[in-house]
Amino acid sequence: MPILELRNVVKKYRVGKEIVTALDGVNLAVEAGEFVAILGTSGSGKTTLLNVAAGLEKPTRGEVVFRNVTLNKLKEWQKVAFRRKQMGFIFQSYNLIPSLTAQENVALPLIFDNVPVQERTKRAVAVLTHMGLKDRRKHKPTEMSGGQQQRVAIARAIVHQPRIIFADELTGNLDSHTTHDIMCSLQTTVKKLGQTLLMVTHDRDVANYADRIIFMVDGKIVSEELGGK
Repeated sequence: MPILELRNVVKKYRVGKEIVTALDGVNLAVEAGEFVAILGTSGSGKTTLLNVAAGLEKPTRGEVVFRNVTLNKLKEWQKVAFRRKQMGFIFQSYNLIPSLTAQENVALPLIFDNVPVQERTKRAVAVLTHMGLKDRRKHKPTEMSGGQQQRVAIARAIVHQPRIIFADELTGNLDSHTTHDIMCSLQTTVKKLGQTLLMVTHDRDVANYADRIIFMVDGKIVSEELGGK
């Protein structure tokens, strides 16, 4: 059974007097442990798909089902609690807290799960070490490169061992060499931990790191193929 399903999902927005259809009858099933890339140009609906799949936005019609839970039927506070336990998020802009060290940024999600401070430290150091940042764990974001900051953001997303990770253009601000290093690390990490990854990107080379590539045009899934790296 898939870990995540979008069933005939439609998402419409009102822009002035006009109704814009961002998702037009999307059906998608993601298996547990699968790395799926959603590939499309700006305006194709890929980020809206990601937001709806994560329960950040409610579909106009259709269902989003995560491990037998229909997300769009949950109340907002229930969705917040559900995301905190089941999901991790990686953003293009990193969204690190400038006043905190790398270790403190990574440990932050564990505070909300009431993990004791010693265990938080242990887990944060372990995942930063895995991402090649053990010697940078006491550095603040301004003292690190863009690639290092993105590694910290990835570590923060996986430290609480979520079932699924959502990534939005996570290499958009990085050069090609750093992008390769980041994607290889992420690919290896999610496989090792048995986590599911749903990523949106406009970059075909980045999409090729996935197990499966979904192509979107004008709010619709038009084709799919296997990844190539």
